[in-house]
Amino acid sequence: MVAGLIWGLIIIAILAVLVFIIYYNRFAVLSNRIANSLSQIDVQLRKRADLVPNLINSVKGYAKHEKGIMTEVTKARTALLKAPNIEAKMKAGAELQNALRSVFAIAENYPQLRANENFLHLQQELAAIEDKIAYARQHYNDSILTYNNLCTTFPGSAFAGMYGRSQKEFLQIPAEAKTVPKVDF
Repeated sequence: MVAGLIWGLIIIAILAVLVFIIYYNRFAVLSNRIANSLSQIDVQLRKRADLVPNLINSVKGYAKHEKGIMTEVTKARTALLKAPNIEAKMKAGAELQNALRSVFAIAENYPQLRANENFLHLQQELAAIEDKIAYARQHYNDSILTYNNLCTTFPGSAFAGMYGRSQKEFLQIPAEAKTVPKVDF
């Protein structure tokens, strides 16, 4: 009888330890997924910024008198590359997106530019990157949702308190950044 009781307590203790380990690992995995999602957003913003010099060079030959817009795009790109955190990168990314709209508006006035193969390729590549940025933002917010659900539902909420975990903020996109730059062919 005593041996059975001891074995029962040992099994209960092992199960309790396993539950603590499982929840700790679940929080760790979800936190890593969130960090990875942020990194993917950063990668796509960087790819978009890296396209800008090529886009500017292809437009410069056609729109030499539009230097103000070219300067604005260059400043917005520099701000994006120097942004210290994701909030600043998102803000700078929105400014770059607005500046790029001006570049595409210039293209409307230059039929030769719109027909330029390099310019068309850059437009297509930029549109593809915008789609990837939108997907990366969605993946980030989905990861936050999963993490927050774990933090707020039982028994996850109890373990969140024990491990010092709390809910995280969703990525908020400024209204001007919600629209994809206009790309006309």
